Amino acid sequence: MAEPIAPLARSRIHRALSRPNHLMGADRELVLLTGLATVILIFVVLTWFSALLGIAIWIGVVSALRIMAKADPMMRQVYLRHIRYRQAYRPTSSPWRKY
Repeated sequence: MAEPIAPLARSRIHRALSRPNHLMGADRELVLLTGLATVILIFVVLTWFSALLGIAIWIGVVSALRIMAKADPMMRQVYLRHIRYRQAYRPTSSPWRKY
């Protein structure tokens, strides 16, 4: 006689463990880095023009980072890996291809 089929075991996986780490819709580290650069610009120069310019630059960069994250949430990590492996993987179809 056939054995009774047991139901499949289910495990809960929380969304926070599988989502990329974003802040304001963009990569967290890049947003914090641009915020730090903007704050340094504002507090080193200490003029109204530098404050307005810093805020404008920050808004522009964060919007560009949001567009980048919308296209690919892991784009920063992919680009860094691409740079790291550039010497190992040449842009030719074969290592024996003539240049």
